[in-house]
Amino acid sequence: MTVRGQLIRFALVGVVNTGTYYGCYLVLLTWLPYVAAHVAAFVLSMIGSFFLNSRFTYRTRPTWRKFLLFPLTNAANFTITTSGVYLLVDVLHFSSRYAPLIAAAAAIPITFVVSRTIMLRPDAADRPAPESAPVGQRTGHRTG
Repeated sequence: MTVRGQLIRFALVGVVNTGTYYGCYLVLLTWLPYVAAHVAAFVLSMIGSFFLNSRFTYRTRPTWRKFLLFPLTNAANFTITTSGVYLLVDVLHFSSRYAPLIAAAAAIPITFVVSRTIMLRPDAADRPAPESAPVGQRTGHRTG
């Protein structure tokens, strides 16, 4: 599995994830202020992103450990996109409908690097046991 292949699959998952996020955001925007809609849509799409990246991008088994660490992959993304949405809407007076799409683009490279690190790190149960030396070599005595 090449890094290039992972990056392409990550980008495809990102397109699906962005569509999921944006659809949720638009629906929630009808009932919630834009920041609350952004946060709720972000959490929902992040859960979907975990499973898609686990199976499709990195072809690894989803585990509770990875699921609990996965939000770290989005911490920088969340900070950048939330700040970006605020900056674009309140400071630069962009439409709150399109600001999240613009803000999301800046966070993609950071999210890929952190995601790859977490998703490809083996769980303790997946790590091979250390090889032990032959019996005679452990004690310094020769057998035979």
